[in-house]
Amino acid sequence: MTNGSYFAFHTVDWGSMWGATWETIWMTLVSMVVVVILGILLGLLLFETADSHNFLAKALNWLVSLFVNVFRSIPFIILILLLLPITKNIVGTIIGPTAALPSLIVSAAPFYARMVEVALHEIDHGVIEAAEAMGANKTQIILKVLLPESMPALVSEATVTTISLIGYTAMAGAIGAGGLGNLAYIDGFETNNNTIVLVATVIIVLIVFVFQFIGDFLVRRIDKRTL
Repeated sequence: MTNGSYFAFHTVDWGSMWGATWETIWMTLVSMVVVVILGILLGLLLFETADSHNFLAKALNWLVSLFVNVFRSIPFIILILLLLPITKNIVGTIIGPTAALPSLIVSAAPFYARMVEVALHEIDHGVIEAAEAMGANKTQIILKVLLPESMPALVSEATVTTISLIGYTAMAGAIGAGGLGNLAYIDGFETNNNTIVLVATVIIVLIVFVFQFIGDFLVRRIDKRTL
């Protein structure tokens, strides 16, 4: 334990620190894969039903928009508490990295879905009309026009969402989800060990930098404007 006036790195259990680091990375990667899939599906659904004159399509757009807006508005720490019963039923526990996944996914997927919708609306409509004139069906337009044309924006927005998820994992850790947030709170804050809090913070910042670098690199590779 430290007396709060200096950092003592010999007090850090590096085995626990690396284990918590892996838990944070694992939670981020698993939740991000699901968030990207759900976000793209929801974003496409919002985009395709936005200007429809069909009553069922309008109703579907309203319901999906309501879901997206509601869950985007709930603070993450409150969302965790709201989803505790569901998490218990799905995962079987409310403690540990796996238990954090439902809350991470439900919080981030609507956020990403709205950004996907915006990215799709920014595509030049003339490209879509040209594909339709060539006889492309809806599936072909989605797979060969909408997604490829919006891919740089989708990757960039996925990077932003991933970084948000890293912050969410730290908050989830404070109530027993594991990872660096849990380690910083239990072994650092509650024992007045500022060194553990500092090291956990530095590692989280480094993880953010790595994900940001990877995201920026992928955007440069796939953005036709930079080639």
